[in-house]
Amino acid sequence: MMKRLVVIGAGMASGRMLEHLLGQDPDWQVTLFNAEPRGNYNRIMLSPVLSGEKTHAEIVTHDEDWYADRGIDCRFGEPVVKIDRAARMVLTNKGFAPYDKLVIATGSAPFIIPVPGKDLPGVVSYRDLDDTNAMIAAAQPGAKAVVIGGGLLGLEAAAGLALRGMEVTVIHLMGHLMERQLDPSAGYLLQKALEARGIRIHCKGATKAILGNGRVEAVLLEDGTTYGADLVVMAVGIRPETRLAQDAGLEMGRGIAVDDRMVTSDPDILAVGECVEHDGQLFGLVAPLYDQAKVVAATLAGREAAFRPVQTATKLKVTGCDLFSAGDFAEGPGREDIVFRDPGRGVYKRLVIEADQLVGAVMYGDTADGAWFFGLIKDATDISEMRETLIFGPAFQGGAPADPMAAVAALPPEAEICGCNGVCKGRIVEAVTGGAHTLDAVRARTKASGSCGTCTGLVEQVMALTLGDSFVKPAAQPMCRCTDLTHEDVRRLIRADGLKSIPAVMQELGWTSAGGCASCRPALNYYLLADWPLEYQDDRQSRFVNERNHANIQKDGTYSVVPRMWGGVTTPAELRAIADAADRYNVPMVKVTGGQRIDLLGVRKEDLPAMWADLNAAGMVSGHAYSKGLRTVKTCVGSEFCRFGTQDSTGLGIRLEKLLWGSWTPAKVKLGVSGCPRNCAEATCKDIGVVCVDSGYEISVAGAAGMEVKQTELLCKVATEEEAMEVIAAFTQLYRENARYLHRIYKWVAKVGLDWCREQIADPQTRAALCERFAISQSVYQKDPWAEHAAPDERGKWHPLADLTLEAAE
Repeated sequence: MMKRLVVIGAGMASGRMLEHLLGQDPDWQVTLFNAEPRGNYNRIMLSPVLSGEKTHAEIVTHDEDWYADRGIDCRFGEPVVKIDRAARMVLTNKGFAPYDKLVIATGSAPFIIPVPGKDLPGVVSYRDLDDTNAMIAAAQPGAKAVVIGGGLLGLEAAAGLALRGMEVTVIHLMGHLMERQLDPSAGYLLQKALEARGIRIHCKGATKAILGNGRVEAVLLEDGTTYGADLVVMAVGIRPETRLAQDAGLEMGRGIAVDDRMVTSDPDILAVGECVEHDGQLFGLVAPLYDQAKVVAATLAGREAAFRPVQTATKLKVTGCDLFSAGDFAEGPGREDIVFRDPGRGVYKRLVIEADQLVGAVMYGDTADGAWFFGLIKDATDISEMRETLIFGPAFQGGAPADPMAAVAALPPEAEICGCNGVCKGRIVEAVTGGAHTLDAVRARTKASGSCGTCTGLVEQVMALTLGDSFVKPAAQPMCRCTDLTHEDVRRLIRADGLKSIPAVMQELGWTSAGGCASCRPALNYYLLADWPLEYQDDRQSRFVNERNHANIQKDGTYSVVPRMWGGVTTPAELRAIADAADRYNVPMVKVTGGQRIDLLGVRKEDLPAMWADLNAAGMVSGHAYSKGLRTVKTCVGSEFCRFGTQDSTGLGIRLEKLLWGSWTPAKVKLGVSGCPRNCAEATCKDIGVVCVDSGYEISVAGAAGMEVKQTELLCKVATEEEAMEVIAAFTQLYRENARYLHRIYKWVAKVGLDWCREQIADPQTRAALCERFAISQSVYQKDPWAEHAAPDERGKWHPLADLTLEAAE
């Protein structure tokens, strides 16, 4: 008979507990309640959601399919109001659920300082997705935000709001930021870095009142200072959410009291997460919560297990602020410090030693060795032999460079590698020996490096030790010789740091050259116009010659001109205009292309503007045959003429081309629309292809028919033309926002995975947001460059600087 398990709270701790439990003992009928109207998501990543670097969909850890596959009855948005221990059931406003075992995972509640005005509209806490969405809704550029609390969460909130354009002030009661994790020196460097981002910091500030008439307007401090505020974020701490347990008569401390097996004073009720108290200790970081989850699962499955708290380390998830803190760094008798400072680089390191053991570490600016120092603290390693060189990390011990892999090799199997997900070295080794030979495969099997990503280097070192010479580390090639950053790094930092010009990128990201090079400038120009279409102005000189001159240069210095023919359809008038232009400008070759276009080859540069003007007069615009953008939409005649056609493929192709033309993309994009599965438009080898069928439209992507030949893969099936156009616009924008410059769609999809693309497009909100951003970009860039440059005052730019033709002397 199935055992009945009720879980109150669908957070990270309970989610991990269910993973372990149902993996070991699937004979449970699980009912999962959550006050939020959604399932489990990675709360660690709320800060990137606030800053705009991620979406809610990207941080979901357990989706509807996951719960459905395990038969879990999800009652989201239905808070439990009472636990009836005598009847062994939980009650809600909508009903009840009986249990054989109950797990309380109610988490924590934000602490709201009891000052006048705390209940005004515009005052929010920062604990869940609803709080995050409320901040995003209020984050209008130029509006003012006050964050009360300069701890880890408060600073992440401040950084996210600043990235959204708000004027942010942080008010902190203590003398320096993050005083529980940092000493004053590191706190000073952190404050300096945040102030350089435009965030005002006010330490030793006590809030007296929140002011406003019907809505928050300002924050008043005890010293009389007043800060204007359209939004106030309370981030002053948390306390365990214990009201249900307390009302049920369970034994309490500051949290729900549990024993080593995570069992409460009622043997049929267990508790896990931030709501519990174990041996007088509360827990707020994810690593010990995941350890608790393992113990709860083992206890429910009838196996022996005991929770033992371990040391934890702290990192700040604010791009550009690298800090690490672990252990106890308070001053005391018998303790000594080793301090390293590099003011020029903004680097500070402090190690606290007691009885030949490292007991605390604080680092700012250079945290690469944090995991190694953390291991020394956790293992209580005797550091007397390396005392003189300890501050320089594992690569320099004993006065000479050491094997950088030695520290990882010496770690025991139970050593924790991924703190976010509680993954030890032994699990990674098991996964690798079991066939997971890539980082993605290891992530899929163990979740190691799958949350914040800071342990990726350690995971790769464990893989290298296990695989030996067969390990191939993913090569992170820098963007060019001007920087050590990869394309992905640069794209992320452009968004995170709000960089909106090429000089800003080069200055803030430390370019080693004065003005960049032919490799990086075109890429930077594309990334900036794709990310900031309304703010950034296209830099013509950062484009390749074909895009600068809006025509393809040939080997003899002449150009080819390709007018756009929507969906490959033309008219007698357009053909006459093309023929007249070929005659008028002595075009040596007129050629039909494979993309259903006509190419005029051998046009002199100085004739380009006049030819464009003539073609414009006939109603034709640039075919962008030279661009990193939409080239062509190839069609067959479809149902209008073909007896096999199932849909109007020509009409859809024309509408798609009129929707997409003018958009800049990382590389060229070609589409095909075939009216039936006979596929006369060759849609299944295009970047994006549509095959019409009786029931609608099959949309596939990531084909290739050049130096590499590849068939497309199915993205989705839709019933209507409107859906097809929406999906293709959203997918194009997804590609524009995420791909590397010069990577065709098939290369990008191979990198990110087609499943990820499908997930983004399948979500209605994500798809609508992508379409909206695409429309904004098109409002700027869907214009005919021929018309612009064919103007009389522009034509001189295409003339040669001087006539150097040789002539005979008299």
